[in-house]
Amino acid sequence: MVKSSGRVTIKKYANRRLYDTESSAYITLDRLAAMVREGRDFEVVDAKSGEDITRTVLTQIIVDEEARGETMLPLKFLKQLIGLYGNSVQGAVPQYLEAAMDAFQRNHSAIRDAFGGNVLADIAKRNMAMFEEANRAFTAQAGLAPKKPAAAAAAPAKNDSEVEQLRRELASLQAKVDKLAR
Repeated sequence: MVKSSGRVTIKKYANRRLYDTESSAYITLDRLAAMVREGRDFEVVDAKSGEDITRTVLTQIIVDEEARGETMLPLKFLKQLIGLYGNSVQGAVPQYLEAAMDAFQRNHSAIRDAFGGNVLADIAKRNMAMFEEANRAFTAQAGLAPKKPAAAAAAPAKNDSEVEQLRRELASLQAKVDKLAR
């Protein structure tokens, strides 16, 4: 069954069962959590009153995740959050937390993009080539392999320049990480 891209209504019954009106099936809180991770838009309503209880159900998912040992919320944060209830800044907290999470997700995406597979794969390939060259040089010096002609004596200079190039690339990557962390 192809899912629509619109908002899905989930009905919660008195027996605590959740009914997905899109798929016409009962679902679990774990399925709701999966829908959140998939970016699906949904609302949870009380089947009897029609009241929107999405916030309460999402909070229950967090409580269940934390109870399973998938802790993500530090105690200090939880205490600070509880302390803000009834405080004069309570109204500003939701917008602040949303902005902070949006910034976190943007930074996470930027880091993932900056350190995509190609950059790291290229560095790994160069490292392997350097290790192979160093191994050949070591075995040649130890007399374990035939000596290379005099032209091979220039190889260490080549290796030094590759090492310097890798150091520059590493410094550049570190600068990107530092910039993204700000």
